[in-house]
Order: sequence, then C-alpha cells, then structure tokens
Amino acid sequence: MRHFLFFLLTSLVFTLQAKDKPANFVIFLTDDQGWGDLGVQGHPLIKTPNLDQFAKEGVRLTQCYSACGVCSPSRSSILTGRTPYRNGVWRWIPAGHQVHLRTSEITIPEALKAKGYATCHTGKWHLNGFFNDPRHPQPNDHGYDWWLATQNNASPHHINPKNFVRNGQAVGVIEGASAVIASKEAVHWLRKERDKEKPFFITVWTHEPHLPIESAPEFMQPYADIDDEGIRQHHGNITQLDHAFGLLMKELDQQGLTEDTFVFFTSDNGPEGAGTKGRTRGSTGGLRGRKRWSHEGGIRVPGIARWPGHIKPGTTSSVPVIGSDLFSTVLAIAGVNLPKDRVIDGVDMRPALAGKPVERPVPLYWRNHLAPKDNHVALRIGDWKIVADESLQQFQLYEIEKDWREEKDLAEEMPDKLASMKAALLKVHGEVEKEGPSEWWLNEQPRQRGKRTKGKKLSEGKDETGDWEIVKGGTVSKDSKGYLLNALGGEAFALHKLDNPVGEKIAFELEYQAAVKERTRNACLVLGAEPLNDKLWKAGSMIGMGAHGIFPGSWANTSAGTLKRASLNPDASFKARVTIDTVKRLLTLKVDETEIVMQIPKDLEKIKYYGIYAKDTKTRFSPVAIE
Repeated sequence: MRHFLFFLLTSLVFTLQAKDKPANFVIFLTDDQGWGDLGVQGHPLIKTPNLDQFAKEGVRLTQCYSACGVCSPSRSSILTGRTPYRNGVWRWIPAGHQVHLRTSEITIPEALKAKGYATCHTGKWHLNGFFNDPRHPQPNDHGYDWWLATQNNASPHHINPKNFVRNGQAVGVIEGASAVIASKEAVHWLRKERDKEKPFFITVWTHEPHLPIESAPEFMQPYADIDDEGIRQHHGNITQLDHAFGLLMKELDQQGLTEDTFVFFTSDNGPEGAGTKGRTRGSTGGLRGRKRWSHEGGIRVPGIARWPGHIKPGTTSSVPVIGSDLFSTVLAIAGVNLPKDRVIDGVDMRPALAGKPVERPVPLYWRNHLAPKDNHVALRIGDWKIVADESLQQFQLYEIEKDWREEKDLAEEMPDKLASMKAALLKVHGEVEKEGPSEWWLNEQPRQRGKRTKGKKLSEGKDETGDWEIVKGGTVSKDSKGYLLNALGGEAFALHKLDNPVGEKIAFELEYQAAVKERTRNACLVLGAEPLNDKLWKAGSMIGMGAHGIFPGSWANTSAGTLKRASLNPDASFKARVTIDTVKRLLTLKVDETEIVMQIPKDLEKIKYYGIYAKDTKTRFSPVAIE
C-alpha cells in the first residue's frame, strides 16, 4: 500500500511539474500560399499529407488572416503584434531600401529571451533592405540566437539556392529544396546547437511557393499526368513545403517535444498572379482578389494550430484571427506581460482555438500600398467588413460570414451600418497614421543600390525650336504652352546647360500636360551633371501610374525612386517646382498639393544640365523658369 501511495504521489508531482514546464513554440510561415492551396482546405489536386495529418491533430482556422496582402508587412506583424503601418514595415522591402524592422520594436524572440528561451530563425527574412549589412538590424538584433536566412527570395530559385547567410556568414550554394533546407537547419539547431535546458522559439519561413518557383522532381511526381508544366511546378512546390513541414514535425516527435510545443502554420498573403498561366497557380478557394488585395483572397490564408492537451484535435474554428495575434498568444502562453508603452493590435487567440470569440480593443485592420486603388484599406468588426479606396472617399460594405466571396456590396442598402463602420475605420486609420513613422511612406527614399537598371542608349533627337542645346530620343517642337516633346516609342529629353554652378539654393519651375489620350502620360523635369539618360534624375509626374515622384536614370528605375500616390486627372495641367538646397542637402519636389522631400544623392551634388523629359508619350511643357 505504501509503495502504491508513493507511486501515486510521485506521479502527481510529475504531472504538476509537466504542466508547469514552459511551452516551446514553432511558427511555420509559407510565402504566397493561397487559402485554398492545401488538401485539407479542399484543393482537388494538391497533395499535402503532412499538413492534412497536422490538421487532424489540432484546429483548422477557417478565417485566418495575414496582416497585409504582401509579405514584409505580414512578417513584421507576426513578430511585433502591431499592424504594419504602426510598426513601420509598411511595404515589401526591396534590397537597398530604407525600410526595416526597427530595433525600437519589441519582437517575440526578444521578449522570450528575457524569459530564458533559446531562439532560432530559418528561411526567408525580408525585414530589412540592407541584409547582412551593419546599416540595418539583422535577425540577431531582433532576438534570434541562431539564423540561416536570405533577404528576400531564394536565388536563383528554390533548388540549390546560393544566397543563404548563417549567423552573418554567407554559405554559398546549398544543395536541395529551399523549404527543406530551412527545415533541416531548424532540425540541426534542435539537435546540436540549442541549449537543451531552455525552452525554445523557432520561426521557419519558407520561400515556397513564391516566384521564382522551382520544384524537385520527386515533389512533382504526384502531378505527372498533368500536361501543364506550370501546374506541376506550382503544386509540386506546395508538396515540397509540406514535406519540409513534415521533417520538422517528425523531429519534434523523435525528441519527445511534441506534447510541449505550440505549433502554428500559416501564410504571409494570398497567391500571386491571376492563377491562369505560368507557375503562379495558387488558389484562393473562391475568395475575391489575390495577393496585394485587401479583399479576402489577398489576406485570408491557411491557419492550423496544434498544442496537445490544450487544443482539441480534429476541430475547426471560424472565429477570425490574424497574424499579429501570434505575438500576444505566444507571450500569454509563456507568461510574459505585453508591453505597456505601445499599442499592440493582436490579441491572445486561445479562445478562438476553441471556437470561442475573442475581444478586440483594436478591430482587424488592413492597409496595402500595392492594393488596387478601390480596396486600399479595410477593417473588420464581427461579421462586418468595410473596404475603402486610397483616398478614403469611396466605401464598400460586406457581411463576411454570409458573403465570404464579397459579391454583394451593402453600402447603399445599409447607410447606418456603413456610417458606423466608416467611423471605426477612420478612427483606427488616423491612430495608425499618427503613431507610425509616416515619413517612411509619405516621403519614401529611393533604394540605395550599387547598380541601377540601365536604359537603352538614346538616339540623337531633333530640335525644331532652336532653343535646346541637347535633344535625345525624340523631337521638340513649338506648342501653345511652350514646347511639345514627342517621346513616342521610348524615352526622350531636351537639355539646357547652366551658365553657373548651383549655389546654396536653386529652384526650377515648369508646367506640363499630356498631349495624347491613348498612351501612358508622364512628364518630368530632368537634372544632372552629365547629359546621359542613365545619369540624369527625373522629378515630376507619372500620370499613368497615379503618382508624383523622383527617380534616377532610365524609366526602368521608377520603382526604385521616391513615389507618392495621388489622385490625378490625366487631362489636367500640372505645375511643378523643384528646389535644391545644398546647405540642408534637400531635394524637394512640389506638384500642386503634393510634396516630396529627399536627401540629395551624391550624383546630384553637381548640376550642370536641366530640362524636360517624357517616356513613350507626347507632352506639352512650359519653358523652365529658374530662381
């Protein structure tokens, strides 16, 4: 009897200790995987045996959202619990771009390290423009003990990538599939590198199925009877990441870690492309829109969670959750208090994992710089979702639970509901705009890259006015406004040479107006030290793009420039003023009410030439006035 009591007491103590044992965490994130791109989500062809089994062991969240319709912002919200424009990572981050996850943000691994956790990140990073460069913080600056990552996509593609960096050291070509490499690195860390006395936090962020898609033959084999090579590649890419996920789950089992580990699987946004050709064949499962959209197809993503003993196996939950909820959830499970000095948008999602509603002080909110103009911003409260255009003047209203395809806009039918949702949207939008580093998106700096995209060498142009010293790529003739620059078929500019070098300050003024209706309309003042298209800076209006901006070199570099969206009338006449202040080292473009300010780049420290520029269009220009 005594032995029995001793055994009973020992078992009780062991049980209590097991319950008190800190939880481990794994967040497995895929890239551009659509809501419908899993067998368990109902896809008729895609094979995902590991994730299908995983769903049977946990809860499938049928209304799981990413925090944005593009990648970098979604990732920033997972780590910080804050909506992207609030934490500063408001856009996808090109190499060499100023935007990065600031060290002033508190991340999950940082918070957990203070609690005694070991931390590891593998796969895609995409939270800085200067990767593995002291100009920007790296994964280790955000709380990771160990990392193997790339800045953005695997290069040259998902097979045998050559651009991984491990703990600050480039590792060269690694044989295998990118997702498998990332999972195997996490497995290696679990076996050989981590402090096994500590609980752990792991993020595995695959490149699959983001372009450039490349799948190993064994993962395309299930689709061998499909004639379309693009479908075989895409579906194989999903099976490839499913295999990688399975490797990590198997390792948790083998090390006896499964019971103590909270695992969350999701994607950063909806699928790329139209889904009708090439390798971008992802499925939204019937949702409206795709990657970049703020409609459901761009932001609703797969979501599956497993935590044995805490999450009922084989269940589903339709309670809405979002990537930013992972911050509050992980910290709550780990017993870490939320920061009190900032707004945390995400909430503890544990009630939702049991199908119960969650209380949200801040409603679900999305904003995307690349979204179509009519769905730039969105907000959801309960079953209701409001979608707004870029100017916050046009609104759509949907009852998502009933109308998950967003087919019936109820804005006109329900003016009272629209008014309350509009008020809520504008309130959150204004608060986010006020808190975030707005200078990053209002006056976006150009990418600082070693090489710009070179344009074609421009042919000698023709000056029919006798007023210009150099004309390249087109023809300048007289016009009622002053001059007509014909740049049809390419790029063209006309230049004057300054008599004297620029002093402390100089300003150029001109007006311009599109002279054709059937082509892209644009017009810029052009400045530089050399009369070469690749050396000249352009400042003006990309009317067809709906933006004013400044960019270096040829038209191919517009996306590398400083652009600010505006609602433009393509037939209007625009007045532009460009000011260069060499003392403050500022270049300012003001077009009507839009103003863009940037630091003077090195190749604009000396200006010898100025003039007019257009691309593949005809544009009317006034004479350029100098102050």
